[in-house]
Amino acid sequence: MFGLIGHLTNLEHAQAVARDLGYPEYGSQGLDFWCSAPPFVVEDIKVTSATGQVIEGRYVESCFLPEMLATRRIKAATRKILNAMAHAQKMGINITALGGFSSIIFENFKLEQIRRIRNLELDFHRFTTGNTHTAYIICQQVEQAAPKYGIDLSKATVAVCGATGDIGSAVCRWLSHNTGVKDLLLIARNRERLDNLQSEIGMGKIMGLEEALPMADVVVWVASMPKGIEVDPSSLKKPCLMVDGGYPKNIGSQFSNPNVHVLKGGIVEHSLDIDWRIMHIVAMDVPARQLFACFAESMLLEFEKWHTNFSWGRNQITLEKMEQIGMASVKHGFRPLLTT
Repeated sequence: MFGLIGHLTNLEHAQAVARDLGYPEYGSQGLDFWCSAPPFVVEDIKVTSATGQVIEGRYVESCFLPEMLATRRIKAATRKILNAMAHAQKMGINITALGGFSSIIFENFKLEQIRRIRNLELDFHRFTTGNTHTAYIICQQVEQAAPKYGIDLSKATVAVCGATGDIGSAVCRWLSHNTGVKDLLLIARNRERLDNLQSEIGMGKIMGLEEALPMADVVVWVASMPKGIEVDPSSLKKPCLMVDGGYPKNIGSQFSNPNVHVLKGGIVEHSLDIDWRIMHIVAMDVPARQLFACFAESMLLEFEKWHTNFSWGRNQITLEKMEQIGMASVKHGFRPLLTT
């Protein structure tokens, strides 16, 4: 069995979903309530591979909200993730993906040091961040979508916002090694990590976001942001492809310019319908077919019986693992979302 640990995008979203799911008493509750709410299973899921294989899984709502980080309720945020992991393990789930901020919180606050949750010893081999598949899918979105909009990667400048994160660094490795991209602009907060990444991949310019955006033909957004930022479309190149892999989304702007193309980054489409509510709840355009690539990774690991923490630790994603999960992704009927 596979598991998915997720969360909603903000307090308002959580309140609306609670009402929709038949919990009106939760729909009027503030952040304090959500800080104390326990994890729970939203639904059981069946997924059919393109090969005909069928697997079962469960979606666990952690009740974490990004406002917990914004208001420095760090203990509440970390407790949410650890309790959701313990809940999944108690149900005997073989491999569980940590979606959205779940993996970021786990890594940034070094939760691997906390193995015991009450009477349970967490087995980290039962969990994956899903970041290898997410990074692979974002790279496929860049490679496949850029030519559609008249962007030749061999002549293009690609900016990566969040370049030193787990997904961002993997995207930079892939783009520098596999695509022949003309130049990379590396954007992140930590200068030491930026220097190390630049040295590792042997290319790229380190610069700030405002300086980089007007120079970029393609922008990959994979930064950890509690809420999206506004981008002035007049400052962008035309055409410009933006792949927003954040959850919540990194870009807070809506673009009406026909030469600015925004893709939902890190999203896959499955070849067969999945009967579930959760992708309706997070407002996927085609909920029966579309899902987060990190969630799909746990499905792929269950399909292949690779019951191990395939994606784990910061900046451990290799090109070989991206290719491995990519082959499994194609085999079982997943493809990158390419419609804006």
